[in-house]
Amino acid sequence: MATFEFKLPDLGEGVMEGELVKWHVKAGDVVKEDQVLAEVMTDKATVTVPSPKAGRVIQTHGKEGDIAKVHHPLVTMEIEGAAPVQAAGHGAPAPAASAAAAPAQAAAAAPAQATKVLATPVTRRMAREHGLDLTTISGSGPQGRVTKADVVAALEGGGEQKNVVAPAQARPAAPSVSTGRSDERVPLRGLRKKIAEKMVRSKFTMPHFAFVEEVDATELVALRARLNAQLAAVGDNTKINYLPFIIKATIAALKRFPHLNANFDEAAQELVVRGEYNIGMAVATPDGLTVAVVKDADRLTLAELARETSRLGVAARERKLKMEELTGGTFTITSLGQTGGLFATPIINHPEVGIMGVHKLKKRPAVVKDQVVVRDMMNLSLSCDHRVIDGSVAADFVYEVIKYLEKPDMLFLAMT
Repeated sequence: MATFEFKLPDLGEGVMEGELVKWHVKAGDVVKEDQVLAEVMTDKATVTVPSPKAGRVIQTHGKEGDIAKVHHPLVTMEIEGAAPVQAAGHGAPAPAASAAAAPAQAAAAAPAQATKVLATPVTRRMAREHGLDLTTISGSGPQGRVTKADVVAALEGGGEQKNVVAPAQARPAAPSVSTGRSDERVPLRGLRKKIAEKMVRSKFTMPHFAFVEEVDATELVALRARLNAQLAAVGDNTKINYLPFIIKATIAALKRFPHLNANFDEAAQELVVRGEYNIGMAVATPDGLTVAVVKDADRLTLAELARETSRLGVAARERKLKMEELTGGTFTITSLGQTGGLFATPIINHPEVGIMGVHKLKKRPAVVKDQVVVRDMMNLSLSCDHRVIDGSVAADFVYEVIKYLEKPDMLFLAMT
């Protein structure tokens, strides 16, 4: 028998850590190859971590709620034969150093770890611009990570003229909230915690503004009914809802206004205009809101979009989305369907620069050729990053989307 230390593999591009949401094994358990060991929540979604080998669990590293770091030990196992080396491919870490070298490496790593401050490049730049020493700021993020909010708090507490901010000044203590006898405290964990962190980052980083306009979707309603009837007539069980039409109209508008099909690189202060159209769709799940990404949406037909959005929605609710289905988005659409209300101002899915909300479709009185008639109406609300998108561009973009939704036959011309 040999001891095998399984390290947390890569969880996706740029993802270096995740919260241990749930352990599926404990010390003493016998596991099979590919059996799920744990669920780890990243800022993208919850992913399951399978065992690379069969064996017996000796030790699990970390408890539920802790932060697990990529390439750090997750599970120690006892396996048959000689201890295997973790493959360097598929994002796994390189082979471990020899036992003889381990003490020296550990000793060298300890002083480095003591002085290293966990912070993003944006936070480091912000601190540098204001003359702050990150080593003197108490971090409120996971594993003591210094966040932009911590830097702001340090500036407010210590003043911009100070080059060094004492830890006690770094972050003013938040007022405590008393608990009554019938109250319940619900810890912010898992997806809910990640949503909170991402929303704060988006709102703190991006100056949001919104533009709202209504759509006369009467012709869209009629076209959808005709297409579904035609699919049923040829034995195709696909049901096209309104989202595929909205995605197609959005892509047509993005092609005219490419700066909305983009990500903003905070570190380089550059707008990265994407050449692909990977449309995020916000999905409500029991754990919270998840954004699944329809890759190369411009290459899919309406029926293919209907099947793909349905598949992604089911996978999101069942926690079965793959990492590649949660990353690479260029623009996001969020819709609550018939509970979507009149309008809302959605928060941008960082690092994208725009998100469009689709609201309740219902019959309302409208004026057509000076006559008040009943039409199928809905509203669109676009939130944009004002650093890179101006109000006139946002308005023109929304009207371009509306053009295709009000005259949906034009979508077939746009798809050629």
